[in-house]
Amino acid sequence: MVKLKLGPLADDKPVKVTLELPAALHRDLAAYAEILGREAGRQPSDPVRLIVPMLERFIATDRGFAKARRAAGQPPARD
Repeated sequence: MVKLKLGPLADDKPVKVTLELPAALHRDLAAYAEILGREAGRQPSDPVRLIVPMLERFIATDRGFAKARRAAGQPPARD
């Protein structure tokens, strides 16, 4: 079994996003969605749905960003 950084996606209300991606990045997102779906025993999800969880994961694990945020006196932004 492959160890992916993202787990199963939450079934959240969809949000419309307009974003222009390089074709290579879109292909990578589509491949990631396919593997994630296969690991979860489901159909591949829309690759666009991966963008928010990936960004959240990136920001949550960026130690430099967390340190700079604390130094600036900004609390973590969580819902």
